[in-house]
Amino acid sequence: MKINEIQSSIGRLKKENDICILAHSYQSQDIIETADFTGDSYALSMKAKEVKEKTIILCGVRFMAETVKIISPRKKVILSDPNALCPMAEQIDAQLLTELKKRYPGYTVAAYINTSAETKALCDVCVTSSSAVRIIKNIKNNNILFVPDCNLGDWIKKQVPSKNIVTVSGGCPTHLRMTVSDVNAARNEHPGALLLVHPECRPDVTSKADFAGSTSAIMKYAENSNEKEFIIGTENSITEHLRFACPDKKFYPLSKECVCHNMRLTDLAELYECVKGLAGEEIVMSDDLIRAAKRP
Repeated sequence: MKINEIQSSIGRLKKENDICILAHSYQSQDIIETADFTGDSYALSMKAKEVKEKTIILCGVRFMAETVKIISPRKKVILSDPNALCPMAEQIDAQLLTELKKRYPGYTVAAYINTSAETKALCDVCVTSSSAVRIIKNIKNNNILFVPDCNLGDWIKKQVPSKNIVTVSGGCPTHLRMTVSDVNAARNEHPGALLLVHPECRPDVTSKADFAGSTSAIMKYAENSNEKEFIIGTENSITEHLRFACPDKKFYPLSKECVCHNMRLTDLAELYECVKGLAGEEIVMSDDLIRAAKRP
């Protein structure tokens, strides 16, 4: 089958089987074009709550599918590829967080959304890259333990210097692959381009950016800007998507190494198998865990 034939078949089968397909922005273009909705993880989970379909297929990684289930516990949620994990989410578990909470008694525990349901269940508040600064700023407690991304935590510290924010050693391996050397090389090759990066990047990379923000914020900035050239410092799929969205502009990846291999596990053929009920994994959580993870 050709790509357009598979996409047409998926479109037919999802209607027949009462399925809504959600695709994270880091998915490939052929999946993005097949999905009902695309975006960042939290936005997708909220969209899942609104749709009428009773079954959700999440093309992304496990914590994202868990978040959809937490927000919409009555719906059947399928993770497109069972092996698609988030290395950052795997860096901190319930046992480690319990130990950290003992080490920092009285601290408000803020979890990045890139965490497992079990970790969220032990936290006071959950944030996204786009909401973190606003939420942290409005926490009454000045002492905050932020997990698990120390790079995002460092970026928040700079935006909210009034808070005493403690971070732990953790982060996104994909964004960590980008270095200042990459920035210098990209600037030399494309001197007129603006550098847009995700705050999961190293602090020395983020400090050199013209704009830092969530994946959706990066895309919105580029689409709305009057500038014509951009260096994109996040997963390289975003460079591709922006080229489709803004054919009159130029987009360059900050590094060819910025590829999330977990996100790339899902391909169009696998999604086709998912809508046929032959692939994917249903996300199952106890009611107690859902309640505990939903609170923050």
